[in-house]
Amino acid sequence: MIIETAKPADLEYLLAARREAAAWLRALGSDQWSRDYPAGKLLATIEAGTVFMLRDDAETAGAITVTPEAEQGLWSDDELAEPSRFVNKLTVSRDYAGRDIGGRLLNWASERAASEGAMWLRLDAWTTNERLQQYYLDHGFTHVRTVREGGAVNGGPRVSGWLAQRATGPAEHGFTDRTLRIVV
Repeated sequence: MIIETAKPADLEYLLAARREAAAWLRALGSDQWSRDYPAGKLLATIEAGTVFMLRDDAETAGAITVTPEAEQGLWSDDELAEPSRFVNKLTVSRDYAGRDIGGRLLNWASERAASEGAMWLRLDAWTTNERLQQYYLDHGFTHVRTVREGGAVNGGPRVSGWLAQRATGPAEHGFTDRTLRIVV
């Protein structure tokens, strides 16, 4: 499988993948991703070069955003002073479920973050999705705290404030990396 930087043409796929993930989560009893993510905001992250697509020949197996930008109001000034990368919008096609694609994408993100000089790979997860939180714990993240104050980027109250981090570094992912790197 090949990981490459997303292009604006990937926007519709990414929006559809998020809707697919939201339907799957809804079937599990979660309200995660029940509000649409603003297409313009997603396009801006694609244009910033922080969205990455995992391709399996002509199929897209998953996507992940890895950015130096933290969502406002989640991390302290001291934490923001530490070199970090932030993961969000991790999605895996249901056709690739059960193959630990998400875990391998997190490993790739950890390796990428380290190559960019970051010491931490950080994320915020849905506050009420304990299954997802456990998934991240099982993939080497440590819970930092849960933030409930503030608003969500797509409107409404903050619902994704379970914060976790793991140290960056080499990690097994098995992908061919065709992305551009930011050198710091």
